[in-house]
Amino acid sequence: MTSRIVVHLDAIRENVSALAALAAPARTMFAVKADAYGHGLLPVARAGLDAGADSLAVLDVPAALAVRDAGIEVPLFAWLHGADTEFRPAIDSRVDLGVSSLRELERIATAGAERAAEVHLKIDTGLHRNGADPKDWPALVGAALDLERHGRVRIAGIWSHLADASPADDRAALDRFRAAVDIAGEMGVPLEGERRPVLHLAASSAGIRFPEARLDLVRFGIAAYGVSPFDDVDAPGLGMRGTLSMFADVIGVDGDVAVLEVGSADGIPPSVLGASGRGAEILLAGSRAAVLEVGLDTLRVRIPEGTTVALGDEAVVYGPHAGAPSVEDWAHWAATIGDEILARSSRRLPRHYTG
Repeated sequence: MTSRIVVHLDAIRENVSALAALAAPARTMFAVKADAYGHGLLPVARAGLDAGADSLAVLDVPAALAVRDAGIEVPLFAWLHGADTEFRPAIDSRVDLGVSSLRELERIATAGAERAAEVHLKIDTGLHRNGADPKDWPALVGAALDLERHGRVRIAGIWSHLADASPADDRAALDRFRAAVDIAGEMGVPLEGERRPVLHLAASSAGIRFPEARLDLVRFGIAAYGVSPFDDVDAPGLGMRGTLSMFADVIGVDGDVAVLEVGSADGIPPSVLGASGRGAEILLAGSRAAVLEVGLDTLRVRIPEGTTVALGDEAVVYGPHAGAPSVEDWAHWAATIGDEILARSSRRLPRHYTG
């Protein structure tokens, strides 16, 4: 075997199914941004849809078009747009678009598409990642209503992100969101009936612990990939399985040191050995082995006492295997979050899909 990444599609399905059941009757939008957090966009999107998600969220238009080109026809949402984003292909492919400003709305409405653009208007409720400032919200809603009357757009959703800083902050953000929805309703956006826009605010954290924020749908992301969004409980504690494994071959043995065929170019964070490093380990010969050095292409690890290691042996860098460190362990050692460990896994390692 060569060093590789294994994606456990059965774990994806189990996690999505459990999260969808938790969120019900709210619907589940499965976030597959960043190449499905490094897992591979299309196989993971299909697995999540098999398990009960009824829509998908990607970050940008190119990813959305890749989903459509693969023949996936479920509701699809893209929300982060650059100055050069071409909106017409997305609109013609029935991709719903997040809108944070009058400028974005104008560009979408004048893209020359053959159909009305389905837009989700975003209000900033305190995260300040994007979204209309509350003082600009009435102007954005008014412009969207005018364009809707002319058949250029349809207000398909109203949405925001939560900061997830604290329960009190999230409750305040929900209040701001509800106030923005009320303003939209007073201006003429229908809040009942078939033309009512979908309301969505919660992602993994609020979807699990803040039922009032689930609204019409929850955008489940990192929890579905076996990483907890909380500091006080890990993924197994939430009933979530790890979904990705990294394996590395032993390519050198020098006394009590083994050299593994992965390194920082494959997504291993060198910060595990920096000032904030916290003692990274891998699973080798059935025991934990301390990481001594992170090179560009290799890891040097201490061979566990009482074990024999030979060229070609296989180590588990991380993954849902007995005795192996998890993605969350690596995030802790690197003083980062599990999202980063997953998303930075290099495409030069071959990916194998199980389940």
